[in-house]
Amino acid sequence: MTALADSLQARTGRLRTMALPIVQCAFAAALAWIVATQVLGHARPFFAPIAVVLCIGVGLGRRWRRVLELVAGVGVGVGVGDLLVSVIGSGPWQIALVVALAMTVSVLLDGGTLTSLQAGSSAVLVATLLPPGDGAGLDRMVDALSGGLIGLAAIALLPANPSGLAAKHVQGLLEELSTALETAATALRDRDLSRAATALERARGSQGTVDGYQNALQTAREITSLSPLHRRDRLDAYLTAAEPLDHALRNTRVLLRHTAAVIEKNEPAPALLSEGMEELARSVTRLREELSARQDPALTRKALRRAAARLDPAVLPPLGFSAHVVLAQLRSLAVDLLEATGASHAQALSLLPRSRTGHDTPSGHDQAA
Repeated sequence: MTALADSLQARTGRLRTMALPIVQCAFAAALAWIVATQVLGHARPFFAPIAVVLCIGVGLGRRWRRVLELVAGVGVGVGVGDLLVSVIGSGPWQIALVVALAMTVSVLLDGGTLTSLQAGSSAVLVATLLPPGDGAGLDRMVDALSGGLIGLAAIALLPANPSGLAAKHVQGLLEELSTALETAATALRDRDLSRAATALERARGSQGTVDGYQNALQTAREITSLSPLHRRDRLDAYLTAAEPLDHALRNTRVLLRHTAAVIEKNEPAPALLSEGMEELARSVTRLREELSARQDPALTRKALRRAAARLDPAVLPPLGFSAHVVLAQLRSLAVDLLEATGASHAQALSLLPRSRTGHDTPSGHDQAA
């Protein structure tokens, strides 16, 4: 029953997230049909509502490009379909030939994925449902363009909250980061190799969270550029945090990999390491709270400076190679998180004490972690 309840709760949450795009699609599709039939006088303007759905979609980003690709795909598909079907007729092999040629032409014209798919689907419609050579090719392109523009208007007049969209996705990213650090600390303290390996596997699969955040930011910027109802400056903190948090998650994967190595090789693991992980995890949680409250993350910066100071003790305890890497990654994570609060890279480094081991804080990110 618990699993069923969790599943229903997750699905309900997804429905709440997608409720606005669904409403936008429904009303804009109906409006596109009315405009195409009543204003433009087209008898079968099915490309107009299709364009609305593809433009608004239930995905994220690049809607202007979607409109252009849609119109290009319809043009190629209808053009190739009309030309060939009027000569060779309709049938299974004709459909195969028309679709292959339409998609080939779209690829040769350097069209995107949507262009190729729309070219193929338009060619199928022409080859199966529409009378060839009826001269309606231009009408269909106009339908696609009008539907796309109506979709963009729906986004502008019934917009999602761009800062809310960004906040929702950054919350998930920061939760992944804090969970990874807390799990690493527990695994290192308990010498639990299985827990460390599980955390590493989860972190390796979390890049989708970063990609989702980047896509959400792109859509949020798009909404603010289309709609006068939202201010772009409310996205500034989320835009500032995007790249540093990507780096932080990559550095955390390196940290987890070497945490597992410390346990596996039975290297010394002083409390400095696990306590540093926990302190950074608390800083991540504080950053999440301050971003959610739209506050300047001053408390997070102060906490990160304290954490960095503790990661640079006057006397460094004995450490093996992997433990040294873990310590370096913790310092690098502190830099990433300071940058996420709005500090430049140089400012973040200047806020940290210089490592008494004689090495500067690392700034690289292991892409293969």
